[in-house]
Amino acid sequence: MRHVLGVLLAVLLLGATPASAQAQKVKLGVLKLTSSAVIFLGVEKGYFKEFGVEPELIFFQAAQPIAVALASGDIDIGGTGLTAGLYNIVAGGVRIWVVADKGREWPDHNLTALVVRKDLYDAGVHVLRDLKGRKIGITQVGSTFHYNMGRFLEKEGMALRDVELVPLQSLGAMSNALAAKRVDAIVTAEPFVSRLEADTTGVPIVRTGDTFPWQIAVMFYSDRFAKDRARAVAFLRGYVKASRHYFDAVIRQRSGPGYEEVVALTARYTGAPAAIIRKGFPYQDRDGRLLPGDVGRQTAWWFQHGLLKKPVLEKDIVDESFLREALQALK
Repeated sequence: MRHVLGVLLAVLLLGATPASAQAQKVKLGVLKLTSSAVIFLGVEKGYFKEFGVEPELIFFQAAQPIAVALASGDIDIGGTGLTAGLYNIVAGGVRIWVVADKGREWPDHNLTALVVRKDLYDAGVHVLRDLKGRKIGITQVGSTFHYNMGRFLEKEGMALRDVELVPLQSLGAMSNALAAKRVDAIVTAEPFVSRLEADTTGVPIVRTGDTFPWQIAVMFYSDRFAKDRARAVAFLRGYVKASRHYFDAVIRQRSGPGYEEVVALTARYTGAPAAIIRKGFPYQDRDGRLLPGDVGRQTAWWFQHGLLKKPVLEKDIVDESFLREALQALK
């Protein structure tokens, strides 16, 4: 009997992989956006668990609160857009690290857009200059959408003072405000862009990726999590596996069973119909590498516009050593 029990115990131990036996939970703050598809994929496919990390997804309504939660230690990892709020936290002495790509605006892979009310579009508001003096909804002052709008205007030889920015706090509130005609246009992200277009509430008149490519979203580490080097690298090993899966199925193939699997998974997490999800997958580097130098360009822009209290150099916030180590381990 003792021999039989010993054999059974050995079978059970052999059946459990080291990752499944040692997987440790980490809190990961994220938005219910199409750009979070890589994270959803990594969770569903068990890519993080494979390397001993199990993310607990904490959903937020906007990007800046994720930075605050990282700074306070309420979450370990964030996956969202780069904001002035984040840069100001770092300028204030709190260490938060940008470690990998989570989505960039890229030609033919537009994540965000300037969406004008359908009735205004029908009345002739077709280009950005037609919105001079009008109300433009964004989530928050200092958000990715604030930066987007500023860059849109500059490309047209205009300035932020030429429009009235209306902070509405959340992505859902922006869509509601556009539908209720409380604002004339909004800068928003997928799947909201395609959803507004499909229900004839709004019409995209400027798409960001086709206008100016930039590193809109990234993966962040709290300083406490970054100091747990083994887990920090392990998380990125799973993340890179998910990123490669996403790139091959969505960016490279754009059709077929693998693509449809990612569509269905993203639709389930975001609550948007599959038909809407198909219209707006963002570009992401296959290995999760960041767009070189772009974080530094953003911090300089925010400082120039008075929304960053002191300069933040790229080396003060970006640490790609975790990704390099993860990639080396995956070869």
